[in-house]
Amino acid sequence: MAEITQVSSNRCFGGYQKVFSHDSKELGCKMNFAVYLPPQSDEGKVPVVYWLSGLTCTEQNFIQKAGAQRYAAEHGVIIVGPDTSPRGCNIPGEDDSWDFGTGAGFYVDATQEPWNKNYRMFSYVTKELPELVKKHFPVLPDCQSIMGHSMGGHGALICALKNPGKYRSVSAFAPICNPTKGAWGKKALGGYLGTSDSDVWNSWDATELVKKYSGPPLEILIDQGKEDQFLKDGQLLPENLVAACQASEMPVILHMREGYDHSYFYVSTFIGEHLQHHMHYLRS
Repeated sequence: MAEITQVSSNRCFGGYQKVFSHDSKELGCKMNFAVYLPPQSDEGKVPVVYWLSGLTCTEQNFIQKAGAQRYAAEHGVIIVGPDTSPRGCNIPGEDDSWDFGTGAGFYVDATQEPWNKNYRMFSYVTKELPELVKKHFPVLPDCQSIMGHSMGGHGALICALKNPGKYRSVSAFAPICNPTKGAWGKKALGGYLGTSDSDVWNSWDATELVKKYSGPPLEILIDQGKEDQFLKDGQLLPENLVAACQASEMPVILHMREGYDHSYFYVSTFIGEHLQHHMHYLRS
């Protein structure tokens, strides 16, 4: 198993906000990931929540802007936040646009060349990274949840729905809920997976996955700002996910936040509520 190297460490609310790097087997490049270690982790094993960030982000956006460390310290939970894509792979076109390639891995396992060698963020997030975390940090076994924002909200939803029972709970801020129907999703799915088989696309779409979910009970928490420009232009489509959940009798909570947009100002306002939601399941 690959070893990790500490990049930075800062004292924060009695614990430590750290960043590590390692050579990823799944992605074929060096990757950074952030880990907040609450003070309780000095005494023994604690639960872990994975955070997945959105388009153009790195592991830095969440740890600098969301203000989650205060709540993680109160609850005694580790928060792990990976980067959003492989970097520096020298793939032709990887830096041509902001919504595909670098910073836009979309949390899928690519099947199309030249992306299929490196762009395997789903396997990285659900397999390789948790194994590293389990090896190097004091996490309770089988006691993990997942959440994310925008593209990362899409990632959190599909990670939970495609791995029944792996996560105790899932939540998302302004997620891309139905990527097969939005411009961002169509571009990413077409580029990474090809355009010939709609069933392949549907297998990476939370709205479609809900319709076939047959795992343990899972309550989906969605948070959405009403003034989000990407909600207004049809990129996010939370109403489609809610309708699919209702038709499939999947528990779902949708908070529509008056006056809030897509930014981390919005995320930081409600991150405490989301961690409280996850702790309800992580403590059960």
